[in-house]
Amino acid sequence: MKTHFLFPNQFKVIGWLLFVPSIVLVISLSLSRISIDDYLQVKVFAIYADEFMGKQTFLKVITNGILDEILTITTIVGGLFVGFSKMKTEDEMISKIRYESLVWSTYLNYGLILFFTIFIYGISYMNVLIHNLFTLLLFFIIRFHYMIYKLNKASIDEE
Repeated sequence: MKTHFLFPNQFKVIGWLLFVPSIVLVISLSLSRISIDDYLQVKVFAIYADEFMGKQTFLKVITNGILDEILTITTIVGGLFVGFSKMKTEDEMISKIRYESLVWSTYLNYGLILFFTIFIYGISYMNVLIHNLFTLLLFFIIRFHYMIYKLNKASIDEE
């Protein structure tokens, strides 16, 4: 079967190695409310930067703690590799499960955003939107691998 837009199967291992530690760190840092802005301070080029209660800068080199950017990038790239790498045997059933899992996770994700938009306000709502960077991928990965597990279990039970 021809699969467009999927990474090779080998990317799945790289994805797990990036995704699991990153998402664990993101969740634990979020729950512990530790500020990571002071870690890994380096000079970076910023197209736009807006300091809290400070000045706006355009196209300048600034000093910034990049740990949050590193965690965001590794979580997203790892999640993309895990979710969108070919399975060892990629067939129509796997493609159907992948498609249905993506649709299901999109509905769930946006349903939660609508719910939180109605009932959460202020800075807490901004935290919800920030975490939403990861939730669609997380829901998709969980649902897709759960459905693959169920498919494999059903095929083993038939034998």
